[in-house]
Amino acid sequence: MMVTNDTDLMSSHQKIIESEKSLNIARWFRNFVYLPWYTRKCFNTEVRAQISNAVQQAEQDHAGEIQVIIEGHLPLDIALRGNTRLRAKQLFAEYGVWDTAYNSGVLLYINLCERKVEIVADRGIDHFVTSEHWNTICDNITALLKQKQYSAGVISGIEQIGQVLNQYYDKKIKDLGNELNNQAIFL
Repeated sequence: MMVTNDTDLMSSHQKIIESEKSLNIARWFRNFVYLPWYTRKCFNTEVRAQISNAVQQAEQDHAGEIQVIIEGHLPLDIALRGNTRLRAKQLFAEYGVWDTAYNSGVLLYINLCERKVEIVADRGIDHFVTSEHWNTICDNITALLKQKQYSAGVISGIEQIGQVLNQYYDKKIKDLGNELNNQAIFL
């Protein structure tokens, strides 16, 4: 019988974090030379309003919450030692997506420089949805982004996440209002 204490768990957790933080000079350089105007070009004021409306519509009739964060490039320290998944988890925590009454927050994170889409779901919904299903939504968004259909890609992803939330959150659950801002956050 093997006994595991908190110190062993902490050190194994640290090993997992460190393994995710591999040094990547090419990713760092790609993010270093990214031009911020490109994000503004892809997501003008009209597209930003469409995204907000899509979030509002996708959150109708259930207690689920969607937060969209679109980032032009990774911060350079994360670009060197981290990845988009690590960044999405960091933003999930920083922006309090986990802090909803029914643990129903879902973060849709898009990084334009890396051309990556990540979904981080709180435990209340992630318990019911397989990672393969989330990955399918990410792949659908990525395909549209590669075709330079930025608005369509993000809105399609929001709608798909809304459908997932609608399946698992009973319409009779008391709606506590809008717990997360419907406007996308641009970094």
